[in-house]
Amino acid sequence: MMSMVQNSFSIRRLLNSKRLYRGLSSTSAGINGSSLHDNGGGSDINPHYPHMFTPLDLGPDIGSLPNRVIMGSMHTGLEGHSIPKLMLPLLNAEDDHTDLTEMACYFAERAKGGVSLMVTGGVSPNRQGWVGPFAGKLSTETERDRHKLVTDMVHSIQIPSYGANPTEPARICLQILHTGRYAYHPFAVSASSTKSPISPFPAKELSTSDVKATIRDFVNCAVLAKEAGYDGVEIMGSEGYLINQFLVSKTNQRSDDYGGENFVNRMRLAMEIVTETRKACGLGFIIIFCLSMLDF
Repeated sequence: MMSMVQNSFSIRRLLNSKRLYRGLSSTSAGINGSSLHDNGGGSDINPHYPHMFTPLDLGPDIGSLPNRVIMGSMHTGLEGHSIPKLMLPLLNAEDDHTDLTEMACYFAERAKGGVSLMVTGGVSPNRQGWVGPFAGKLSTETERDRHKLVTDMVHSIQIPSYGANPTEPARICLQILHTGRYAYHPFAVSASSTKSPISPFPAKELSTSDVKATIRDFVNCAVLAKEAGYDGVEIMGSEGYLINQFLVSKTNQRSDDYGGENFVNRMRLAMEIVTETRKACGLGFIIIFCLSMLDF
């Protein structure tokens, strides 16, 4: 899959280009097993990415993406914040920044460029997982309702497809990000009581019951994302954030079922989050798991 980050490169323009259309292999099968149109240019095949603009089948419960171009998660600063309204006057805030119109327009523009699936910037499942004080969070119905504007706008964009259907709606997933010891606030938690070199705040070790509560918070966030209209979630298990801190022995010095020298224990948090999320959200929901392979 190819990640698209610059809207100036319009995939829709390429999809309508005769040259690229010829570049699609006439022998490449669509999701229904039929071959793509040759358009008189079967001998002029793009040898580098013959399948880039062919549909990607995600299974019978989810369906297919119209192409294989995915825009990965980026911190845009458009995800809003979670400052309680009572505190806004104390901060002299002219705008509460909970309106996600800018975020919706940002992703709609990328969808208009032809990106089939986009992933939002990181949104925390609870207070401890904030990137910074009052950063974007999704743990309440009020926060859920703000995101419906984003998903409605993205789904209104139709992407050209060479599969069974001429177009497919653009799709979007919410990234669930718990920073763990990377948090830039005093509520930081982690697998063990350690301090990140990039944060001045030492992290408190999660108790076993706290780990269970964190799993529930991840699942709750995913359920709320689904109710808000997101097509799936990306669970951030890499880049040194909380789940990664459990996976790696250097930051996981626990002696319970979620740590120690036993890798099965260290991966238990990740496995339980994914398993419980699938149970709660069903098979028709995309689950992406971000993993740092260098840790293994």
